[in-house]
Amino acid sequence: MVHKFQEQIVLPVSRIRCVTSQVISCMPPNFLLLDLGMAISFATIAVPSLLNASEGLSLDETQASWFGSLSYLTQPVGALLSGPIVDYCGRKRANFLVNIPHLVAWILMYFAWNPPSLFIANALLGLGTGVMEAPINSYVGEISEPSVRGTLCTVTQLFNSIGVFAMYFLGTVVNWRNAALISLIVPISSMAFAFLVPETPVWLLFRGRENEALKSLCYLRGWTTPENVREEFNSLVNYSKKLQKCAICYKFDDEDTGKDCKHFKMNAFKRSIYKFRYIMLRKETTRPLMLVMMYFLFFVMSGLTPIRPNMVNICGALGMSQDGKDVVLMVGVITFLTSIIVVVMIKIVGKRKLAISAMLGTAFFCASLSIYAKNNLDDSVYSYDTDTFPEEKSHVPLVLFYLMAMCTGLGIPWVLLGEVFPFRSRASAQGVAAASN
Repeated sequence: MVHKFQEQIVLPVSRIRCVTSQVISCMPPNFLLLDLGMAISFATIAVPSLLNASEGLSLDETQASWFGSLSYLTQPVGALLSGPIVDYCGRKRANFLVNIPHLVAWILMYFAWNPPSLFIANALLGLGTGVMEAPINSYVGEISEPSVRGTLCTVTQLFNSIGVFAMYFLGTVVNWRNAALISLIVPISSMAFAFLVPETPVWLLFRGRENEALKSLCYLRGWTTPENVREEFNSLVNYSKKLQKCAICYKFDDEDTGKDCKHFKMNAFKRSIYKFRYIMLRKETTRPLMLVMMYFLFFVMSGLTPIRPNMVNICGALGMSQDGKDVVLMVGVITFLTSIIVVVMIKIVGKRKLAISAMLGTAFFCASLSIYAKNNLDDSVYSYDTDTFPEEKSHVPLVLFYLMAMCTGLGIPWVLLGEVFPFRSRASAQGVAAASN
C-alpha cells in the first residue's frame, strides 16, 4: 500500500541543502575508497624497502614477487563475497563490516615479524579491497538523485586517487611499517562515519521497513519533511513491490507476488539456483555486466595496475631520468588531478566518449613504452635486480609513463558500476564485475 501523508504546507528545500545531505551521506564509501587506494598502493612503497634488505625483514626476489601479487589473487574472492554481504546485511551495515579485513591487515602489517605474516597481511588487504567494491557502488547509486548520481560517483572515485597519492607520499616520508600504522586511521574513520548515515530507502522498502525508508529519504533529500518527498517515496514503494515479487514469477509476468507462490516451497539450494538463473541471467543484467567486465579487462591490462607492486623498480629498469620513488609520487599527483578533471569532463563529454578516449590513450602510451623498451633496453635488464638497470637515463620513458598515468586517471569503470545494474542483481553483478578487475 502506498504510504499516506498528512496534508500540510510544503516548504521547498533548497537545492544546495538537498545535494549537501547526499554528499555527507557519501562519506562512508568515500573513506572506503580512500582506504582502497592506500591498500592497492602499499606494495609499491613496501617492495623496494623489503627486497634484499640488509637489516630487519627482508624478501628475496621470489618472495617479493609473491608479496606483490597476493592481493590481486584474493581481491576477486572478496569481490564475489561482497554481493551476498551487501544484499543480506544492507548497504549501511556492509559499509561498516567491510572495514574489518583492512583493520586487521594494517595492524598485522605494522607488527609483521616474518615473510608469512607479510603475505597474510597483504592477502587480507586484497580480500578487503574486493569486499569493499559492492557496498561502495550500491550505496552511492541508491541514495543519490539521477541528476547528481554521475557526479557523486565520480567524486567518490576521486577519493581512490587521494588514497593512492597519500600512500605514495607516505612512502617518501616514513618507512613502510609506519605507513601501515598511519593507514589504520582510515578504516576506523570509515566505520565511525557509517554510524552517522542512513540506510538506502530502496533496501529498507525491499525489507518491508516502510517508516524507516521514509525517514531515510527525508534525510537524503535535505533533512526535509515527508510531504516534500511524497512523490518520490510513492514511486519507490511501487518499485519495491515489483522487487518483492518472486523472481521466477516476475520472469513469466505471473500475477503471483507473495510468498505463497509455489517457488517458495522449494528447498533453499534449488531456490538459489532458480534465483541466479532468473535474475543474474536476465538481459538487463547480462548486457551491462559484459560491458563493464570487458571495459575492466582492457582498462586494467593496458594501465598501471599490473606493474603497481614493483613500480619503483620498473621505473629504474626503464632508465627514466628521475628517481623511481619521485616518479611514483608524481604518478599519484597526476591521477589525483585527472580525477578532478573527470568530475568536470563527465558532464561535458559524457561517460561513453570519456571512457573510450581514456582507454585508447592508455593503450597507445602503454604500447609506445613497450616499443621503447624493446628497442633501447638490453635483454638482461631485470626489474628485481638493480645491477642490470641501464646507466644511461632518458626523458622519453618518463614522459610516456606520465602520459599513460594521465589516461589511466581519466578512466571511469567504477562510475559505471553504480549506475548500470538493476536493483535485484545490483550487488551480485557489481561483485562479479569487480572480480574481473
